[in-house]
Amino acid sequence: MRHAIRINSVLALTAATLLTGCSQVERARPRPKASSSIRELDGLQTPSILRGTVGAETVLIGWDDSTSPTYKPTKIRGYGLVVGLDGTGARDVPPDVRTHMIQIMGRQGVGSNRIGFGEVSPEDMLDSPDSAIVIVEGVVPPGAVGRRRTPPSASGRMPEIIPGTTFDVHVYADPRTGTTSLEGGRLYTTDLQPGPLLVGSRQAKRLGQAAGPLFLNPFIENQDVAAGDINTLNGRILNGGQVLEDMPLKLRLINPSHSRIRIIQNAINRRFPLERGQTAPTARGVNDAVIELTVPPSMRDDPDSFVHIVQHATLRQIDSDRIANTTRRALQRDPSDAPHAYWRWVALGPQSLPMVRKMYDYPEALPRLAALRAGAELSDPIAAVSLRKMGRKGTLPERLEAATLLAKLPVDPRTEDVLRDMLNDEDIEVRLRSYEALEQLRSSIVNRTNVPGKFEMHEVPSAFPAIYITQVQHPRIVLFGDVVEILSPLTLGLWDNSLMMKESADEDRIEVFYRHDPLSLAEINRVKPNLHELIMLLAHDPTIEDPSPGLNMTYSEVVGVLHALWRREYVIADFKAQQDRVMAELRRSATMTDYSPRAE
Repeated sequence: MRHAIRINSVLALTAATLLTGCSQVERARPRPKASSSIRELDGLQTPSILRGTVGAETVLIGWDDSTSPTYKPTKIRGYGLVVGLDGTGARDVPPDVRTHMIQIMGRQGVGSNRIGFGEVSPEDMLDSPDSAIVIVEGVVPPGAVGRRRTPPSASGRMPEIIPGTTFDVHVYADPRTGTTSLEGGRLYTTDLQPGPLLVGSRQAKRLGQAAGPLFLNPFIENQDVAAGDINTLNGRILNGGQVLEDMPLKLRLINPSHSRIRIIQNAINRRFPLERGQTAPTARGVNDAVIELTVPPSMRDDPDSFVHIVQHATLRQIDSDRIANTTRRALQRDPSDAPHAYWRWVALGPQSLPMVRKMYDYPEALPRLAALRAGAELSDPIAAVSLRKMGRKGTLPERLEAATLLAKLPVDPRTEDVLRDMLNDEDIEVRLRSYEALEQLRSSIVNRTNVPGKFEMHEVPSAFPAIYITQVQHPRIVLFGDVVEILSPLTLGLWDNSLMMKESADEDRIEVFYRHDPLSLAEINRVKPNLHELIMLLAHDPTIEDPSPGLNMTYSEVVGVLHALWRREYVIADFKAQQDRVMAELRRSATMTDYSPRAE
């Protein structure tokens, strides 16, 4: 804004010179110089390092509750149907919900021979004890991108479906029904709308859909997993929801102006040009004060980064080297500007790398970390040299940061060697981040075993045995250590003793007794006393192609067994679940604010 006023002042003075003697022309008043590195704009404080950026002249509306009172994430919900239960559903559905579900299922093809679901009617599906009416809820983040179909190309390429932003959904049985368990169920495609939970024509327009297998986490709400006390009426599907409609963000100019709107709009669209499947420009001026933002498809999984890049985008893309160097000098003067410097470099793009590289070995932590983050984000292989050194010899926050950033760089055997060594770090968070980096790089160090339709089991070498449970994108059970043994003497009973384990007379085996339901015959299997063999027995579904023994347990049932073994100390290892790591990340993840500038 200060830049704009200075330009206006120059224009006014020039006009006065050209029109000497014309008393109607007024000279612009001289603008006082700022007395500090922070200037106030209509009550807002903007760091001087942001001068010449979109963020210096605008306010983002509706992004988070700390910057905008209008922030309001959209909660969406709807009635859904869980199928594939083992007689634990209920047919006592409230009449209005039953009518609503029959209409929805009819529109989705249930009972239609043309679409392929003609063998069963909606009424038959609702009356089945293997299905249950549930309530599905999710929260759509601001800036979410809706699902899109690309138009057919002139070359004959078929249209492509571009997925929308995904989000977690919470699924629980309708309390008005007699459903006893959702274990083993799959959520049928469910429409989700904002506002109160309604049926029929009173509903709002749908904003999302949800579907997928339920995960009933056996250690969220129960106090004693070993006793089988699991809440089976609540489940969740991570990334099980998908946004159908764009949820645009808005920028509001601090000082409205049609000319500034055009400049800002062009700066954003230059940084984020229109992509295939994107129906509207990234930035579109609505009036002289408001710009509407649409997150491009390439950023749909990381709207946070999109927002930061937009705010730090340079208004005039000239002299990128000079801007990058000015940012570097500002960071050296005031290391607390590290987050802004990082995003300014990223917003400038690869043109900023020559200046960023000069900071890779800077003696002070904050500027050095900002540069390494920018280099990793811009895929600069030179950054790997400093990051590998930091991963081996850095402080705990630095080692955590190094593991995360190395995964963003091109594949390099030297990087894999460092990450493999970090799998033996004494801190479990470093080991987990190193594994995640290796998995992101699709390293052969990770041994992967797929259990079709359920989860993947990953095994990584480590001096410290551990079990890590996750369900991001695809459920995974990760075993750290060469072989994680099950200790003897062993006596374990779960789920009213429908599953029992004990050491076998054969010293090299454990005996697993399992009865699927009270009326079925018991099955007894013997496996080697290690987690790999046990997990495969618990999860495997015997088929003609692979008739090896298996109990066909769900992912959450397998996790429950592992957790029970760990709690009873039959497995000596660390146990980390995704929910535990959320809290650990809040407490311990490396951020630029973890570092204290030098006293001077």
